[in-house]
Amino acid sequence: MPCSPVSVSVLYLCDLTDAEWTHLAPLLPAPARRGRPRSWPLRLLVNALFYVLRTGCAWRYLPREYPPWQTTYATFRQWRLHGIWQRVHEALRRAVRLRAGRHADPSAAIMDSQSVKTTEESGGIKGYDGGKQVKGRKRHVLVDTLGLLLSVEVTPANTSDQAGTRRLLIGLKPLQPRLELIWADGSYSGEPLATWCATEGAWRVEIIKPTPHVQGFVVRPWCWIVERTLGWWGRQRRLSKDYERKLQTRETLLKLAMIRLMLRRLARSPA
Repeated sequence: MPCSPVSVSVLYLCDLTDAEWTHLAPLLPAPARRGRPRSWPLRLLVNALFYVLRTGCAWRYLPREYPPWQTTYATFRQWRLHGIWQRVHEALRRAVRLRAGRHADPSAAIMDSQSVKTTEESGGIKGYDGGKQVKGRKRHVLVDTLGLLLSVEVTPANTSDQAGTRRLLIGLKPLQPRLELIWADGSYSGEPLATWCATEGAWRVEIIKPTPHVQGFVVRPWCWIVERTLGWWGRQRRLSKDYERKLQTRETLLKLAMIRLMLRRLARSPA
C-alpha cells in the first residue's frame, strides 16, 4: 500500500498543499517492510526538493526545517536511479491530459531547444552555441499540445538541433505509440531528419515557417506552446543556469519542475 498522507505544515510557498499531496502520495514508494523505518516524512523530503528547485539554493543550504541535505539528496538520487521520478511524471501527465478531456497519449507534439549557461562546477560537459552565443548546455525538448513534457535530452550547447533530435526521439515510439505529427521550426528542416523520423517512429515532421514579409516578433502557430514550457522552467531559479555536474541530474530536475506544475493543476477545483 502507498504511504498515507502525513500531517506536515506548509513552511514555505513552494511546499505542497494537502490537495497536491493527495495526488502525489499514492505514486511514491511504500515504506520497506524490512530495515530501519523512515526517519523523515516523505512529504517533508519532497518539499525540500521543491525548495531547492524554486529558490536555487545549494543542497547544503537547505533550511533546518527540512531533513538534512544528505538525506534529501540521497532520496532524490536514489529515486532517479530507480526510475521513480519518471514513473511519477508519466502518471501525472496522463492524469492532467485526461482531466483536460484529452486522450492519455498524445498524437501530436512540438519540439525545440534552449541553450543555457553552465557554472564552474557544471562546466565539465559544455559547448558553445554559435547561433545563440551561449557557452553551456542545450535542452532538447518535446512537449504535447498542452505544453506537458514528453521527452527531454540535455547535451553540450554545440550539439546541433538535428543531432539532438535523434537523441531526443530515439526509443520514444513504444512510450508514445499514438504520436504521429511533430511540429518544429526551421532549424529542424531537411530531408535527412524527416526520413530518420519516418523510419524510427513513423513520425511526420511539419516545419512552421515564419510569416513572410513580417518584421519583429510574431507568435508562430504551435511553436509558442513549447516556448511557454521553457518559460515555465525559467520560473525555477535552479533551472536559470545549469548547475549540475551530471546531465541526468539536470534532466530529472526539469521533470521535477513539470511534476510541481502538474500537481498544481490537478489540485485545482474543476471548473
